[in-house]
Amino acid sequence: MKLTAIIKKGEKQYIALCPELDVVSQGYTIEESITNLREAISLYIETVGLPEGVSNEEAIITSIEVDHAKTSKIIR
Repeated sequence: MKLTAIIKKGEKQYIALCPELDVVSQGYTIEESITNLREAISLYIETVGLPEGVSNEEAIITSIEVDHAKTSKIIR
């Protein structure tokens, strides 16, 4: 099964998030945060099971840039 891992640098550690399952973990390196996320996902699936709608299809992940000044005017 392929799931998404989003990694962001925190203050002291890297934060790893699996958005499909809303599972989060962390580690002092990117590799450690991913390893810890895999373990957290395994425990989640073992305990809760897979939620409806999670599939084996590959996701396309990309980055986009949003001009904050323009978006804040739209939201107001």
